[in-house]
Amino acid sequence: MEQRHLGRTGLRVSRIGLGTLTWGRDTGEHDAAEQLKAFWDAGGTLVDTADVYADGAAEYLLGRFLADLVPRRDLVIATKAGSVPDPERRFDGSRGHLLAALDASLERLGTDHVDLWQVHAFDPATPLEETLQALDIAVTSGRARYVGVSNYSGWQLAKAATWQLGVPGRTRLASTQMEYSLVQRGVEREVLPAARDLGVGLLPSSPLGRGVLTGKYRHTTPADSRGASAHMSGFVAPYLDESAGRIVDAVAIAADGLATTPLHVALAWVRDQPGVVAPIVGARTAQQLTAALSVEALSLPDEICRALDDVSAPLHRYPDQDWSTL
Repeated sequence: MEQRHLGRTGLRVSRIGLGTLTWGRDTGEHDAAEQLKAFWDAGGTLVDTADVYADGAAEYLLGRFLADLVPRRDLVIATKAGSVPDPERRFDGSRGHLLAALDASLERLGTDHVDLWQVHAFDPATPLEETLQALDIAVTSGRARYVGVSNYSGWQLAKAATWQLGVPGRTRLASTQMEYSLVQRGVEREVLPAARDLGVGLLPSSPLGRGVLTGKYRHTTPADSRGASAHMSGFVAPYLDESAGRIVDAVAIAADGLATTPLHVALAWVRDQPGVVAPIVGARTAQQLTAALSVEALSLPDEICRALDDVSAPLHRYPDQDWSTL
């Protein structure tokens, strides 16, 4: 699998990443192990997890596999901290919480360092400088090799990245992880331009529109899908509207014309967008993951890309358009 630099750093990662959101919950140990083995066999290196995925079970499973399934040195392990299962406070970006969470992640993963450590979300109750200091400490202490953020808006990302660059000795942000797909192009408004300007690599989550862009929901909701799951149906529902349906139909038409699958078309589109480093693909089974990984040889023709751009174009008005022409 092709490797790409993560932002303006020396770290190279596979251009498709493996997500572990369902590990330890919808995906059991056997299926998770098969996924990781298939990913590694395909040349994949970037594995993304978080301390809150299945209450730590995803990290625990990954740690077990690093011990006896896949060599630790062959993978780029990325995890996140900052989300908390607390109804009073969804995010905690305090230095104390973040560093304690990192230590707990390392214990579950069975390693002395992660290759990429990410703040899971912006915490308005904690000074940003304090959050970023935790990232510096993680790197200088050897617990993380590179650092990034997740779910930061454009101004939040720009402030964090420039603050890190503005002080000698601080650690450059390598990445930002945000949802990005043909049915969710909101990052193009501010986040993606900021990331490209600042040399921060974008890691798209949910690149298949939470599964909708595969076409599986065009006519019905499969019984074994996330859309039919009691705890995941609300995650899929926002992309089952009429607007998303038009995009899914266009992806299916493009797939027919290219003799490939809607999954491949949707994934290739986001993978090759300027500023994108590696879409993070989550799967329930190894078979689903293998189907996604076979996108490696596909490059979309320019006319197909333009057609998909047009049908999925988000509505951006003031101030994104030139205000003097409005």
